[in-house]
Amino acid sequence: MTASAPASSAPAKLELPPLKLGNLTIDVPVVLAPMAGITNKAFRRLCREYGGGLYVAEMVTSRALVERNKESMRIISHDEDEPVRSVQLYGVDPKTVGAAVRLLVQEDRADHIDLNFGCPVPKVTRRGGGSALPWKTELFRSIIKAATTEAAKGGIPLTIKMRKGIDEDHLTFLDSARIARDYGVAAVTLHGRTTSQFYSGQADWNAIAELRAALPDVPVLGNGDIWSAEDALRMVEQTGVDGVVIGRGCQGRPWLFGDLQAAFEGSGTRYRPGLGKVAETFYRHAELLCDYFGDEGQALRDIRKHVAWYFKGYTVGGELRAALAAVPTLAVLRELLAQLDHTAPYPGADAEGPRGRAGSPKRPALPDGWLASREMDENHRAMIAAAELDVSGG
Repeated sequence: MTASAPASSAPAKLELPPLKLGNLTIDVPVVLAPMAGITNKAFRRLCREYGGGLYVAEMVTSRALVERNKESMRIISHDEDEPVRSVQLYGVDPKTVGAAVRLLVQEDRADHIDLNFGCPVPKVTRRGGGSALPWKTELFRSIIKAATTEAAKGGIPLTIKMRKGIDEDHLTFLDSARIARDYGVAAVTLHGRTTSQFYSGQADWNAIAELRAALPDVPVLGNGDIWSAEDALRMVEQTGVDGVVIGRGCQGRPWLFGDLQAAFEGSGTRYRPGLGKVAETFYRHAELLCDYFGDEGQALRDIRKHVAWYFKGYTVGGELRAALAAVPTLAVLRELLAQLDHTAPYPGADAEGPRGRAGSPKRPALPDGWLASREMDENHRAMIAAAELDVSGG
């Protein structure tokens, strides 16, 4: 891995203390956001090897966990050397969410639990789940109460992740954060977008700063548009947050956590990997996925989606990219990666910036009459039970 320092020989050190979450101390105030199909044990290990922080597993639905679904039990598994076993739950029914937290506590399967109220995916929000849920105040309150009650029995810190609201006319983040605070959550993460924005446009860091000012007695974390260590520093300086949450910015770049740790320590050193190092890391990621799934075919199908992220900005021919995106075995992957110019240097700005599809603003998909009141009606109560789908985001 090639590392280089920027022109400034004495970068300013950001004096940000360790992040306190209940009885946990996170020395580097950086959190890996849970991402479906991304933040499994394999990817978390790669990230941990570069820098410190809190590394959250993929989201798991409360219902599937309570039912001990095989894949859900795999999702909440952790390596023995993971310092904090962090799990994110998604749920819409207070009893089910409470039962899922109780399982994690009683079976000693987590050291930290996060609740997802940030998912903007239409098939979730159209049934009142995800980022649509905080609009219904009593439902949100009931879920928070059930979860914090069960987590407290085991002394497990519980946090929440949410969006600003459904759209600019239906903001919920301040009310929701205060409710969560009153029930004893250990921290609140705000993604500075609404449901209607999806991942488009710019994250509203002003809203994050507003929440930080409104909630002085609970750690507030900021999420959205952190593509580099410098972005993270700017967010902390502009908003006063206690830490940053990294989502799409680390896709194909596990070394971003090394950059982040360096930045928080006042070092100007940044990772600038040449193509050879990227290829080496990509192959190791595939090997770790084989260990995780216990099935080479499944692992190689999974690694395919990472191709565009890892090789963003690097000179890789179209035919070779296509072959990598259809790679069937580790042996074939070795052959394909050998065709790359392993002496090619880091391409600079072309490898930086946003990753993944941002989409475009869209009218939120919501149940009929959802916005008419912040109270639930009978139709909504019946409908919301079907919202526990196995998807993530936020």
